[in-house]
Amino acid sequence: MNTLKIAICQILALDGDRAGNFVRIENALRQASRADAQIACFPETALLGWVNSDAHDCACPIPGADTDRLAALARKYDTYISIGLAEKDAGNLYDSAVLIDNEGVVLLKHRKINLLAELMTPPYTPGEHVAVAHTPLGRIALLICADTFQDDLLEKTARLKPDILLVPYGWAAPEQQWPNHGKEMAKVVTNAAARLNTPVIGTNSIGKITHGPWAGRIYGGQSIASDKKGNIIYTLADRKPETKTITVT
Repeated sequence: MNTLKIAICQILALDGDRAGNFVRIENALRQASRADAQIACFPETALLGWVNSDAHDCACPIPGADTDRLAALARKYDTYISIGLAEKDAGNLYDSAVLIDNEGVVLLKHRKINLLAELMTPPYTPGEHVAVAHTPLGRIALLICADTFQDDLLEKTARLKPDILLVPYGWAAPEQQWPNHGKEMAKVVTNAAARLNTPVIGTNSIGKITHGPWAGRIYGGQSIASDKKGNIIYTLADRKPETKTITVT
């Protein structure tokens, strides 16, 4: 992998506000493009919200309307996009992430494997596989949030020898646990980087869970970029939207 310029797009993602979230995604992409970012990274389930049971009725397939619109944005801003999306397929709802290249092609889709199934009824359907996309920018892998808790998933990903791992997060806690809860996310991201010996970009959301037993918990930002040794390159703002473009080697 050559040196990459990566935009960490820590956006306000409101549950169910697909139209507004697309506006905020494009605003972040505009900033990323001005900074010559090659990849723009967004949080988990960035269009409909995590553990939002309404997604059973309004999520799209992949490919589908949401990825078509994201593909158009990737072409418009000449930027790869990594983003978490709710995905409906054959009656099942998945917590997925996609990598879209700057020509609008979906290069990779990952379905979250390590689910907290008790937080939504009916729950997401778990994914089964990890994979890597071979791109002109290098070998790029995707995991989603709690996937990075599991040593076996980190080991499977490490065997694919990615040059970089992109991880959309929905890292939430009761309000009083912030800002310290961000330190726990930093431990998870830096551990994954050291285990894989590859840089990791962990992009968290800003906002609030509105459905299920965790309703009211806060997404506090503090997105993390780690180098391959597990050293923090950059930490984004606490509980504040921010788009930051960094250089990763």
